[in-house]
Amino acid sequence: MSGCELCTPADLVAENDLAYARYDSNSLSRGHVIIVPKRHVADFFAMTEAERDAVMALLQTARERVQKQYSPDGYNIGANVGAAAGQSRMHVHFHLIPRYKGDVADPRGGIRRALKA
Repeated sequence: MSGCELCTPADLVAENDLAYARYDSNSLSRGHVIIVPKRHVADFFAMTEAERDAVMALLQTARERVQKQYSPDGYNIGANVGAAAGQSRMHVHFHLIPRYKGDVADPRGGIRRALKA
């Protein structure tokens, strides 16, 4: 799709036939990676089964590389689906966000803290 920055793989960490992984251009921590299907598709639920499998395989590969290079203490994994959920780039992508002890005062709740309880 014309004008979609995620349709053009760049600065690859890894890739397979249907997806690629790269460092996030708006990184939240050392080693923050996004995993992206190569086909322009906006919604996680619109991906094919093969694309989902390809993305999950790269998630594992990216995690192994990030673990080796940065040695984080944990990870957050997530995808925003739709504008109401915070999706700003309408090409589905998954975040692999390395977490480090002390990077926030209290990490309890993880991704559940996206909404106030």
